[in-house]
Amino acid sequence: MEVSGVAPSRRSLSLDQFQKEGSSDAQVQSFELGLYDDNDGHNNHQFHSMNALEILRETVRILRCNSSSFMIIAALLICPVSAIVLSNVFVDQSIVKRLTIRLLLVAKSSGLPLRPFVKQSCHHLSEMAIASAMYFPLFITLSLLSKAAVVYSVDCTYSRQNIDVSKFIGIMSKIWRRVVSTYWWACMMIVGCITLFCVLLLAICSLLSVIGFPPALNLYAGILVGLVFSVVFANAIVICNIAIVISVLEDVSGPQALLRSSILIRGQTQVGLLIYLGSTIGLAFVEGLFEHRVKTLSYGDGSSRIWEGPLLVIMYSFVVLIDLMMSAIFYFSCRSYRTEASDAESQSILETISISDESVGVQ
Repeated sequence: MEVSGVAPSRRSLSLDQFQKEGSSDAQVQSFELGLYDDNDGHNNHQFHSMNALEILRETVRILRCNSSSFMIIAALLICPVSAIVLSNVFVDQSIVKRLTIRLLLVAKSSGLPLRPFVKQSCHHLSEMAIASAMYFPLFITLSLLSKAAVVYSVDCTYSRQNIDVSKFIGIMSKIWRRVVSTYWWACMMIVGCITLFCVLLLAICSLLSVIGFPPALNLYAGILVGLVFSVVFANAIVICNIAIVISVLEDVSGPQALLRSSILIRGQTQVGLLIYLGSTIGLAFVEGLFEHRVKTLSYGDGSSRIWEGPLLVIMYSFVVLIDLMMSAIFYFSCRSYRTEASDAESQSILETISISDESVGVQ
Protein backbone atom coordinates (compact mmCIF):
# COMPACT_ATOMS: atom_id res chain seq x y z
CA MET A 1 0.00 0.00 0.00
CA GLU A 2 1.27 3.40 -0.90
CA VAL A 3 1.32 5.74 2.07
CA SER A 4 1.48 9.00 0.22
CA GLY A 5 -2.02 8.83 -1.20
CA VAL A 6 -4.62 7.11 0.96
CA ALA A 7 -8.27 8.11 1.25
CA PRO A 8 -9.91 6.26 4.14
CA SER A 9 -13.30 5.05 3.00
CA ARG A 10 -13.42 7.68 0.26
CA ARG A 11 -13.26 10.38 2.93
CA SER A 12 -9.98 11.95 3.94
CA LEU A 13 -9.85 13.03 7.58
CA SER A 14 -7.71 16.05 6.85
CA LEU A 15 -6.84 18.48 9.58
CA ASP A 16 -5.78 20.89 6.87
CA GLN A 17 -9.47 21.84 6.57
CA PHE A 18 -9.02 23.84 9.77
CA GLN A 19 -6.73 26.35 8.13
CA LYS A 20 -8.90 26.64 5.02
CA GLU A 21 -12.13 27.34 6.88
CA GLY A 22 -10.87 29.91 9.36
CA SER A 23 -10.74 30.01 13.12
CA SER A 24 -14.35 30.59 14.19
CA ASP A 25 -15.78 28.07 16.64
CA ALA A 26 -18.54 26.95 14.30
CA GLN A 27 -16.04 26.26 11.54
CA VAL A 28 -13.55 24.58 13.85
CA GLN A 29 -16.17 21.99 14.77
CA SER A 30 -16.12 20.64 11.21
CA PHE A 31 -12.43 20.84 10.39
CA GLU A 32 -11.78 17.17 11.13
CA LEU A 33 -13.82 15.90 8.20
CA GLY A 34 -12.21 17.17 5.02
CA LEU A 35 -14.54 15.51 2.54
CA TYR A 36 -13.44 14.83 -0.97
CA ASP A 37 -15.73 13.89 -3.81
CA ASP A 38 -15.57 10.41 -5.21
CA ASN A 39 -14.40 11.94 -8.47
CA ASP A 40 -11.15 12.88 -6.74
CA GLY A 41 -10.46 9.27 -5.82
CA HIS A 42 -7.82 8.96 -8.51
CA ASN A 43 -5.59 11.27 -6.47
CA ASN A 44 -5.70 8.99 -3.43
CA HIS A 45 -5.18 5.31 -2.85
CA GLN A 46 -8.17 3.44 -1.41
CA PHE A 47 -7.82 2.53 2.26
CA HIS A 48 -8.99 -0.88 3.45
CA SER A 49 -9.40 -2.70 6.75
CA MET A 50 -6.25 -4.47 7.94
CA ASN A 51 -5.17 -7.08 10.45
CA ALA A 52 -2.55 -6.47 13.13
CA LEU A 53 0.41 -7.49 10.96
CA GLU A 54 -0.72 -5.29 8.10
CA ILE A 55 -1.15 -2.37 10.50
CA LEU A 56 2.42 -2.91 11.71
CA ARG A 57 3.67 -2.91 8.12
CA GLU A 58 1.68 0.23 7.37
CA THR A 59 3.20 1.84 10.48
CA VAL A 60 6.70 1.13 9.20
CA ARG A 61 5.81 2.60 5.80
CA ILE A 62 4.45 5.80 7.34
CA LEU A 63 7.47 6.05 9.65
CA ARG A 64 9.79 5.80 6.67
CA CYS A 65 7.73 8.35 4.75
CA ASN A 66 7.91 11.04 7.47
CA SER A 67 10.74 9.75 9.64
CA SER A 68 12.10 13.19 10.57
CA SER A 69 8.74 14.44 11.89
CA PHE A 70 8.09 11.33 13.99
CA MET A 71 11.64 11.33 15.35
CA ILE A 72 11.21 14.94 16.47
CA ILE A 73 7.96 14.01 18.23
CA ALA A 74 9.73 11.12 19.94
CA ALA A 75 12.71 13.23 20.99
CA LEU A 76 10.79 16.26 22.27
CA LEU A 77 7.60 14.77 23.68
CA ILE A 78 7.99 11.03 24.26
CA CYS A 79 11.57 10.64 25.48
CA PRO A 80 11.26 12.99 28.50
CA VAL A 81 8.17 11.15 29.69
CA SER A 82 9.81 7.76 29.10
CA ALA A 83 12.92 8.73 31.06
CA ILE A 84 10.87 9.85 34.08
CA VAL A 85 8.52 6.86 33.96
CA LEU A 86 11.32 4.30 33.69
CA SER A 87 13.44 5.84 36.43
CA ASN A 88 10.52 6.46 38.86
CA VAL A 89 12.45 9.39 40.29
CA PHE A 90 9.35 11.05 41.75
CA VAL A 91 7.82 7.93 43.29
CA ASP A 92 8.29 7.76 47.06
CA GLN A 93 9.03 4.13 47.88
CA SER A 94 8.03 4.60 51.51
CA ILE A 95 4.49 5.49 50.41
CA VAL A 96 4.49 2.50 48.06
CA LYS A 97 5.57 0.24 50.93
CA ARG A 98 2.83 1.51 53.25
CA LEU A 99 0.17 1.09 50.57
CA THR A 100 1.46 -2.41 49.79
CA ILE A 101 1.17 -3.42 53.45
CA ARG A 102 -2.42 -2.17 53.59
CA LEU A 103 -3.30 -4.10 50.42
CA LEU A 104 -1.73 -7.23 51.87
CA LEU A 105 -3.79 -6.83 55.05
CA VAL A 106 -6.96 -6.48 52.97
CA ALA A 107 -6.00 -9.53 50.89
CA LYS A 108 -5.33 -11.57 54.03
CA SER A 109 -8.64 -10.57 55.60
CA SER A 110 -10.47 -11.70 52.45
CA GLY A 111 -8.94 -15.16 52.67
CA LEU A 112 -6.20 -14.90 50.06
CA PRO A 113 -2.98 -16.70 51.03
CA LEU A 114 0.01 -14.36 51.11
CA ARG A 115 2.01 -16.19 48.46
CA PRO A 116 4.90 -14.43 46.67
CA PHE A 117 2.62 -13.94 43.66
CA VAL A 118 0.06 -12.08 45.80
CA LYS A 119 2.77 -9.95 47.43
CA GLN A 120 4.28 -9.01 44.06
CA SER A 121 0.83 -8.17 42.67
CA CYS A 122 0.06 -5.90 45.62
CA HIS A 123 3.43 -4.17 45.31
CA HIS A 124 2.99 -3.68 41.57
CA LEU A 125 -0.53 -2.30 42.03
CA SER A 126 0.67 0.09 44.73
CA GLU A 127 3.59 1.32 42.64
CA MET A 128 1.35 1.77 39.60
CA ALA A 129 -1.21 3.75 41.60
CA ILE A 130 1.37 6.06 43.18
CA ALA A 131 3.23 6.56 39.88
CA SER A 132 0.00 7.35 38.02
CA ALA A 133 -0.94 9.94 40.62
CA MET A 134 2.51 11.54 40.66
CA TYR A 135 2.92 11.60 36.88
CA PHE A 136 -0.64 12.60 36.00
CA PRO A 137 0.33 16.23 35.21
CA LEU A 138 3.01 14.89 32.88
CA PHE A 139 0.60 12.45 31.24
CA ILE A 140 -2.07 15.09 30.63
CA THR A 141 0.42 17.51 29.04
CA LEU A 142 3.44 16.05 27.24
CA SER A 143 2.09 12.53 26.83
CA LEU A 144 -1.30 13.68 25.58
CA LEU A 145 0.33 16.23 23.29
CA SER A 146 2.53 13.50 21.80
CA LYS A 147 -0.56 11.39 21.07
CA ALA A 148 -2.24 14.29 19.32
CA ALA A 149 0.94 15.07 17.36
CA VAL A 150 1.24 11.48 16.15
CA VAL A 151 -2.43 11.41 15.08
CA TYR A 152 -1.98 14.72 13.27
CA SER A 153 1.14 13.47 11.50
CA VAL A 154 -0.51 10.24 10.38
CA ASP A 155 -3.51 12.17 9.10
CA CYS A 156 -1.25 14.58 7.19
CA THR A 157 0.54 11.62 5.62
CA TYR A 158 -2.72 10.08 4.42
CA SER A 159 -4.08 13.40 3.13
CA ARG A 160 -0.76 14.20 1.40
CA GLN A 161 -0.27 17.38 3.43
CA ASN A 162 2.96 18.76 4.82
CA ILE A 163 3.38 18.50 8.58
CA ASP A 164 3.36 22.10 9.78
CA VAL A 165 4.20 22.84 13.42
CA SER A 166 2.49 26.23 13.44
CA LYS A 167 -0.66 24.73 11.95
CA PHE A 168 -0.60 21.95 14.55
CA ILE A 169 -0.26 24.48 17.38
CA GLY A 170 -3.22 26.42 16.00
CA ILE A 171 -5.32 23.28 15.75
CA MET A 172 -4.44 22.13 19.26
CA SER A 173 -5.38 25.50 20.72
CA LYS A 174 -8.88 24.91 19.40
CA ILE A 175 -9.34 21.20 20.17
CA TRP A 176 -7.20 20.84 23.30
CA ARG A 177 -10.17 21.12 25.64
CA ARG A 178 -12.03 18.22 24.06
CA VAL A 179 -8.87 16.09 23.90
CA VAL A 180 -8.25 16.66 27.61
CA SER A 181 -11.90 15.94 28.37
CA THR A 182 -11.68 12.63 26.51
CA TYR A 183 -8.45 11.72 28.28
CA TRP A 184 -10.02 12.53 31.65
CA TRP A 185 -13.01 10.30 30.96
CA ALA A 186 -10.69 7.56 29.69
CA CYS A 187 -8.72 7.73 32.95
CA MET A 188 -11.93 7.45 34.96
CA MET A 189 -12.97 4.45 32.87
CA ILE A 190 -9.67 2.69 33.55
CA VAL A 191 -9.79 3.52 37.27
CA GLY A 192 -13.35 2.24 37.37
CA CYS A 193 -12.31 -1.07 35.78
CA ILE A 194 -9.49 -1.55 38.29
CA THR A 195 -11.76 -0.64 41.22
CA LEU A 196 -14.46 -3.02 40.03
CA PHE A 197 -11.87 -5.80 39.71
CA CYS A 198 -10.61 -5.28 43.26
CA VAL A 199 -14.13 -5.22 44.69
CA LEU A 200 -15.17 -8.37 42.83
CA LEU A 201 -11.94 -10.15 43.76
CA LEU A 202 -12.31 -9.37 47.46
CA ALA A 203 -16.01 -10.22 47.43
CA ILE A 204 -15.51 -13.60 45.75
CA CYS A 205 -12.57 -14.55 47.96
CA SER A 206 -14.41 -13.46 51.11
CA LEU A 207 -17.45 -15.48 50.07
CA LEU A 208 -15.37 -18.60 49.46
CA SER A 209 -13.60 -18.09 52.77
CA VAL A 210 -16.92 -17.78 54.66
CA ILE A 211 -18.27 -20.92 52.99
CA GLY A 212 -15.20 -22.80 54.21
CA PHE A 213 -13.10 -23.39 51.10
CA PRO A 214 -9.33 -23.75 51.62
CA PRO A 215 -7.06 -20.73 50.94
CA ALA A 216 -5.52 -22.45 47.90
CA LEU A 217 -8.93 -22.46 46.21
CA ASN A 218 -9.27 -18.76 46.95
CA LEU A 219 -6.00 -18.19 45.14
CA TYR A 220 -7.17 -20.13 42.07
CA ALA A 221 -10.43 -18.20 42.10
CA GLY A 222 -8.45 -14.97 42.27
CA ILE A 223 -6.33 -16.03 39.31
CA LEU A 224 -9.46 -16.85 37.31
CA VAL A 225 -10.99 -13.46 38.11
CA GLY A 226 -7.68 -11.86 37.15
CA LEU A 227 -7.70 -13.56 33.75
CA VAL A 228 -11.22 -12.35 33.05
CA PHE A 229 -10.26 -8.88 34.21
CA SER A 230 -7.23 -8.87 31.89
CA VAL A 231 -9.47 -9.30 28.86
CA VAL A 232 -11.90 -6.61 30.04
CA PHE A 233 -9.04 -4.25 30.91
CA ALA A 234 -7.37 -4.77 27.51
CA ASN A 235 -10.65 -3.94 25.76
CA ALA A 236 -10.98 -0.80 27.89
CA ILE A 237 -7.46 0.31 26.96
CA VAL A 238 -8.16 -0.22 23.25
CA ILE A 239 -11.40 1.78 23.50
CA CYS A 240 -9.62 4.60 25.34
CA ASN A 241 -6.76 4.74 22.82
CA ILE A 242 -9.15 4.98 19.87
CA ALA A 243 -11.26 7.54 21.75
CA ILE A 244 -8.22 9.83 21.98
CA VAL A 245 -7.72 9.50 18.21
CA ILE A 246 -11.41 10.24 17.64
CA SER A 247 -11.27 13.35 19.83
CA VAL A 248 -8.46 14.71 17.62
CA LEU A 249 -10.00 13.89 14.24
CA GLU A 250 -13.72 14.25 14.96
CA ASP A 251 -15.88 16.77 16.76
CA VAL A 252 -16.74 14.52 19.71
CA SER A 253 -15.27 14.29 23.18
CA GLY A 254 -15.69 12.73 26.58
CA PRO A 255 -18.28 9.94 26.92
CA GLN A 256 -19.40 10.44 23.31
CA ALA A 257 -15.88 9.69 22.08
CA LEU A 258 -15.69 6.56 24.23
CA LEU A 259 -19.08 5.40 22.97
CA ARG A 260 -18.13 6.06 19.35
CA SER A 261 -14.86 4.20 19.91
CA SER A 262 -16.65 1.14 21.30
CA ILE A 263 -18.99 1.13 18.30
CA LEU A 264 -16.22 1.73 15.79
CA ILE A 265 -14.05 -1.22 16.85
CA ARG A 266 -16.86 -3.77 16.65
CA GLY A 267 -15.71 -6.58 14.43
CA GLN A 268 -12.09 -5.44 14.82
CA THR A 269 -11.68 -6.01 18.55
CA GLN A 270 -9.28 -8.90 18.04
CA VAL A 271 -6.99 -6.69 15.97
CA GLY A 272 -6.98 -4.04 18.69
CA LEU A 273 -6.23 -6.63 21.37
CA LEU A 274 -3.30 -8.00 19.36
CA ILE A 275 -1.90 -4.48 18.97
CA TYR A 276 -2.27 -3.88 22.70
CA LEU A 277 -0.68 -7.24 23.53
CA GLY A 278 2.33 -6.59 21.30
CA SER A 279 2.86 -3.11 22.71
CA THR A 280 2.48 -4.32 26.29
CA ILE A 281 5.03 -7.09 25.78
CA GLY A 282 7.48 -4.66 24.18
CA LEU A 283 7.14 -2.07 26.94
CA ALA A 284 7.36 -4.71 29.69
CA PHE A 285 10.51 -6.14 28.11
CA VAL A 286 12.24 -2.74 28.04
CA GLU A 287 11.07 -1.97 31.59
CA GLY A 288 12.53 -5.28 32.76
CA LEU A 289 15.85 -4.52 31.12
CA PHE A 290 15.92 -1.05 32.69
CA GLU A 291 15.09 -2.50 36.11
CA HIS A 292 17.87 -5.11 36.07
CA ARG A 293 20.58 -3.28 34.15
CA VAL A 294 20.18 0.33 35.27
CA LYS A 295 18.20 0.57 38.52
CA THR A 296 19.65 -2.65 39.99
CA LEU A 297 23.38 -3.19 39.85
CA SER A 298 23.38 -6.86 38.87
CA TYR A 299 26.80 -7.08 37.25
CA GLY A 300 30.08 -5.21 36.75
CA ASP A 301 30.95 -1.88 38.33
CA GLY A 302 27.92 -0.01 37.02
CA SER A 303 29.77 1.98 34.38
CA SER A 304 27.53 0.54 31.65
CA ARG A 305 24.62 2.52 33.09
CA ILE A 306 26.00 5.59 31.35
CA TRP A 307 25.09 4.25 27.91
CA GLU A 308 22.54 1.54 28.71
CA GLY A 309 20.18 3.95 30.47
CA PRO A 310 19.76 6.38 27.54
CA LEU A 311 19.65 3.48 25.08
CA LEU A 312 16.78 1.81 26.93
CA VAL A 313 14.93 5.13 27.20
CA ILE A 314 15.21 5.50 23.42
CA MET A 315 14.00 1.93 22.93
CA TYR A 316 11.05 2.53 25.25
CA SER A 317 10.18 5.77 23.45
CA PHE A 318 10.34 4.03 20.08
CA VAL A 319 7.91 1.32 21.26
CA VAL A 320 5.54 4.03 22.54
CA LEU A 321 5.78 5.85 19.20
CA ILE A 322 4.98 2.67 17.25
CA ASP A 323 2.04 1.99 19.57
CA LEU A 324 0.62 5.49 19.04
CA MET A 325 1.01 5.23 15.28
CA MET A 326 -0.65 1.81 15.19
CA SER A 327 -3.59 3.16 17.21
CA ALA A 328 -4.08 5.97 14.68
CA ILE A 329 -3.87 3.57 11.73
CA PHE A 330 -6.21 1.17 13.51
CA TYR A 331 -8.77 3.99 13.69
CA PHE A 332 -8.66 4.44 9.90
CA SER A 333 -8.83 0.68 9.44
CA CYS A 334 -11.94 0.47 11.66
CA ARG A 335 -13.61 3.27 9.71
CA SER A 336 -12.93 1.45 6.49
CA TYR A 337 -14.19 -1.82 7.96
CA ARG A 338 -17.45 -0.17 9.01
CA THR A 339 -17.85 1.29 5.52
CA GLU A 340 -17.18 -2.09 3.90
CA ALA A 341 -19.71 -3.74 6.22
CA SER A 342 -22.30 -1.08 5.41
CA ASP A 343 -21.69 -1.49 1.67
CA ALA A 344 -22.03 -5.27 1.95
CA GLU A 345 -25.25 -4.91 3.93
CA SER A 346 -26.68 -2.46 1.40
CA GLN A 347 -25.72 -4.76 -1.44
CA SER A 348 -27.40 -7.76 0.24
CA ILE A 349 -30.58 -5.71 0.76
CA LEU A 350 -30.61 -4.66 -2.89
CA GLU A 351 -30.09 -8.26 -3.98
CA THR A 352 -32.99 -9.37 -1.76
CA ILE A 353 -35.25 -6.70 -3.28
CA SER A 354 -34.18 -7.74 -6.78
CA ILE A 355 -34.93 -11.39 -6.07
CA SER A 356 -38.32 -10.44 -4.63
CA ASP A 357 -39.15 -8.41 -7.75
CA GLU A 358 -38.13 -11.28 -9.98
CA SER A 359 -40.31 -13.73 -8.03
CA VAL A 360 -43.27 -11.36 -8.29
CA GLY A 361 -42.71 -11.05 -12.01
CA VAL A 362 -42.67 -14.84 -12.43
CA GLN A 363 -45.95 -15.16 -10.57
